[in-house]
Amino acid sequence: MSKPLSDHDRRKQISVRGLAGIENVAELKQNFNRHLHFTLVKDRNVATRRDYYFALAHTVREHLIGRWIRTQQHYYEKDPKKIVNGWQVEEADDWLRYGNPWEKARPEYMRPVHFYGRTEHHPDGVKLVDTQVVLALPYDTPVPGYRNNVVNTMRLWSAKAPCEFNLKDFNVGGYIQAVLDRNLAENISRVLYPNDNFFEGKELRLKQEYFVVSATLQDIIRRFKVSKFGSREIARTDFSKLPDKVAIQLNDTHPAMAIPELMRVLVDEEKLDWDKAWDICVRTCAYTNHTVLPEALERWPVDLFAHLLPRHLEIVYEINRRHLERVAARYPGDNGRLSRMSLIEEGGQKRINMAHLCIVGSHAVNGVAQIHSDILKATVFKDFYEMEPHKFQNKTNGITPRRWLVMCNPGLAEVIAERIGEEFIRDLDQLRDLRKFVNDDAFIRDVAKVKQENKLKFAVHLEEHYKVKINPNSMFDIQVKRIHEYKRQLLNCLHIITYYNRIKKEPNKQWTPRTVMIGGKAAPGYHTAKMIIRLITAIGEVVNNDPVVGDRLKVIFLENYRVTLAERAIPAADLSEQISTAGTEASGTGNMKFMLNGALTIGTMDGANVEMAEEAGEENFFIFGMRVNDVDALDQRGYHAEEYYNRLPELKQAIDQIAGGFFSPKQHDLFKEIVNMLMHHDRFKVFADYEDYIKCQEKVNALYKNPKEWTKMVIYNIAGCGKFSSDRTITQYAREIWGMEPTLEKLPAPDDKQ
Repeated sequence: MSKPLSDHDRRKQISVRGLAGIENVAELKQNFNRHLHFTLVKDRNVATRRDYYFALAHTVREHLIGRWIRTQQHYYEKDPKKIVNGWQVEEADDWLRYGNPWEKARPEYMRPVHFYGRTEHHPDGVKLVDTQVVLALPYDTPVPGYRNNVVNTMRLWSAKAPCEFNLKDFNVGGYIQAVLDRNLAENISRVLYPNDNFFEGKELRLKQEYFVVSATLQDIIRRFKVSKFGSREIARTDFSKLPDKVAIQLNDTHPAMAIPELMRVLVDEEKLDWDKAWDICVRTCAYTNHTVLPEALERWPVDLFAHLLPRHLEIVYEINRRHLERVAARYPGDNGRLSRMSLIEEGGQKRINMAHLCIVGSHAVNGVAQIHSDILKATVFKDFYEMEPHKFQNKTNGITPRRWLVMCNPGLAEVIAERIGEEFIRDLDQLRDLRKFVNDDAFIRDVAKVKQENKLKFAVHLEEHYKVKINPNSMFDIQVKRIHEYKRQLLNCLHIITYYNRIKKEPNKQWTPRTVMIGGKAAPGYHTAKMIIRLITAIGEVVNNDPVVGDRLKVIFLENYRVTLAERAIPAADLSEQISTAGTEASGTGNMKFMLNGALTIGTMDGANVEMAEEAGEENFFIFGMRVNDVDALDQRGYHAEEYYNRLPELKQAIDQIAGGFFSPKQHDLFKEIVNMLMHHDRFKVFADYEDYIKCQEKVNALYKNPKEWTKMVIYNIAGCGKFSSDRTITQYAREIWGMEPTLEKLPAPDDKQ
């Protein structure tokens, strides 16, 4: 056996070979084959002449890499700041500027997507003519399983203009327009509308949704045709088997166009009769709802549909006609129900209700937490549930323990593994075994020590990046999520102000020190959310510079909140704020991440909080506020914010400070819009939960002064996290919606000789 090369010798050898070039033909072949297999992911059975060319190109390119890397070392890219003078400022995230090393373009599977045009009805079927074509170029990203040698594929699509060029147009000066048209086509995948909790009926957004749906469905049909159910074994593809091979999960209504598009493909292109195609469509598709907020539900204008997707509008109308016939047969004479259940909303401008389309065209409908699914059945989709109760299910969300514990909090993962072994990484239900250690002093100390180490690390990070020195022994009170009125960051602000005023009133009292951190992003067009961010930063400017308060209270807005920052913040959190108005949060997953990492939750009984409290025990949760039925009752009798404002002196003081410019001395009326909203048209009833929230925060402060009892409650929470693994969630989707049994089989590694 030859002696291994040292790093120095290896670098020297690589340098010499780089200068001398490849002199060994066998080595050239070896590198060529390596790139064919591992760069292009092809073998000689399927490789094309172009693949061989690219394999050779990659072989040669290796000899430029050293110089390439040296050039790139001259560049320095600074992480962009999101907050300027207390305001959120958006900056483009050009994440593909330097390419994506994990993806592989698949130009051989490029698909045409047709927009606009008109339909022609002939005896042999319907044709769409005079369309504008955009090409969909697929990019594949490997998605590895955990220690099972399985690597699945995530396929994304990029819009490309067709390559045809009209020479006549060029000769008469139409070149500029040709280039502009090309840019318009490729804009489809250049930017994505960021508002995910407010629907805007913009043509580009509908183009984006249909573009991805059409490309994906064409790809699905292509692959199905070469499967064992396809045309390899029988003369004509047996599409009745499509649901046995394919499951299309509509993740909210954004991909709802999959239903009319699948019908178009089956009826217009594959020549199936409508009833057979519809049966295949319904058995293939399933719908997951993610929001009950009415402003977030997609309702596309009929005239926009007619302009952009004329054939699909015809199909939607036919789906609706047949659907309403079934409703009328089931509920004769109930015209109100017919109107409520129609896919087409007739009032004012005609609109297509995409959630209704998803329900009608799917065999299963689910929410993402039990309370959310119950609300869908009782209110939002009540008529549909009464007609087809068998369709409705619940699939509570989950998170992956690999990233959200093992990777981001290895210290805690190790402490857990020392007690119950490592199998909890695959089977999170095993965390329940930690309950037997809840009174084990050594385990309590170990859990508390890991938390303190994480807090110290995060404190250093905050001092480096935010120039704020915080007390690592203070309670790290964190609320990180999308900035939105229903998330009620404003309720958090009112507690901060109240706590600040109490400290100022009694500065010699032994207050529980807190560092309150709020993070998240506002949608660029959401003015109120941006004002909420500005209020948070303004409160921080006053509180953090008050010498009377000192390090007993700090307020930090976490700029540019993202996964990498979450991986630091969540393991360091003591208290997780999950304080949405009951009945508005579909599920939440941030709440699960905090729970798994040893934070206690202060929250309403909303979304997945309900199930989290059940798993950990309500006595180990800080629960406050109205329940869903309380909110409904308040709506019935009328919510009047002034009643709470006049009855609660501390609330009145906080609102008066915001309104009077205490937190904006250079612009006293800066926050008048927020105050006006809270006082006169607050849909999310912040004041109604204020009093109970403040009392619950007092309980939090009291328990934090008893570290042992606090940590015992933490252990109960970690032990109750098993249900909230994404492994469980996906297994339930597979078994109960997709009709397939998940496999625990471990595939052999590529170099396994057996």
